[in-house]
Amino acid sequence: MILVTKTYLPPPEEYEEYLKGIWKRGWVTNHGPLVLELERKLRDYLRAKHVFLVANGTIGLQIALKCLESPGEIITTPFSYVATASSIVWENFKPVFVDIDEKTLCIDASKIENAISKNTKAILAVHVYGNPCNVDAIEKIAKKYKIKIIYDAAHAFGVKYKGKSISSYGDISVFSFHATKIFHTVEGGAVATNDDELAHKISFMRNFGHNGPYDFFGIGINGKNSELHAAMGLCILPKVASLIQARKKASEVYDKLLPNLGRPIFQKEAKLNYGYYPILLKNESEVLKVIKALNKEDIFPRRYFHPSLNKLNYVPEYNCPISEDVSKRILCLPMYDSLSQADIKKISRIIKNLL
Repeated sequence: MILVTKTYLPPPEEYEEYLKGIWKRGWVTNHGPLVLELERKLRDYLRAKHVFLVANGTIGLQIALKCLESPGEIITTPFSYVATASSIVWENFKPVFVDIDEKTLCIDASKIENAISKNTKAILAVHVYGNPCNVDAIEKIAKKYKIKIIYDAAHAFGVKYKGKSISSYGDISVFSFHATKIFHTVEGGAVATNDDELAHKISFMRNFGHNGPYDFFGIGINGKNSELHAAMGLCILPKVASLIQARKKASEVYDKLLPNLGRPIFQKEAKLNYGYYPILLKNESEVLKVIKALNKEDIFPRRYFHPSLNKLNYVPEYNCPISEDVSKRILCLPMYDSLSQADIKKISRIIKNLL
């Protein structure tokens, strides 16, 4: 089978070296030395003052939202994975959906200001497919109305914009380290911030609210991650550059073989991570036809992201015609570092024969 992605796993002996140390110490969780080492290396890699390893990206979003303290409205995008919207609802905020830019597929910054109310607490925007949002425009709006910016950077590990790490923008960036991502810890995520006050809140919220063994700053959750997960991250982090380069080459082969298909427009000033290869077809029937033909050959693309989140049955109803249209026409083709040119040619041939 050729799946939409394939988890990169390091040579077993590299991981086993870390396991030997874990077994020797008998320390498997609760901020062990490997977790602290990975956090330190991630601070360097992401150019962020504070990085907190968490159990998964969704918990990272929930902690980021909890930092806002009082309930209210969160302006967000309808075009993302469901965790973006469900985190908002789970934390008892109201999602206010703003439609996307039809070219970049990120939230349309020109429409944000009209959605702001006296109850707006933050903008939660997504760097869709690792394509940076219009961070400059969003920052101006946030400063004007004195609201926070949380970036869902689940797709954007390793991405730079205008020469700076993507985590340099906004108040908080949340990353996913799920096994489907370029950099992963099997399950995991991270919350990054350059704000000392927010970092303090994140640190105790991630660990039950602890302030020492018997005192508590406030309410918290178990958002920690383990030494075994950190060990996987430490194995993979040095390889991220080569993994991105391999994906870039695969992306270029797709570009050459499928030059006439619709594609999102990626920011010119961005250094991308090639985490996904999305195509935009004419309509939903074409998408379903392509999926059926590929599935017959044991090839499994994914409809990232479908449906448009404003259509979920547990959120307020908002009219987002661009997101609704794109979510019906988008399809992510297989993309991973070990994807062969022969497989890309096969996928491309099937698609071209249909369209």
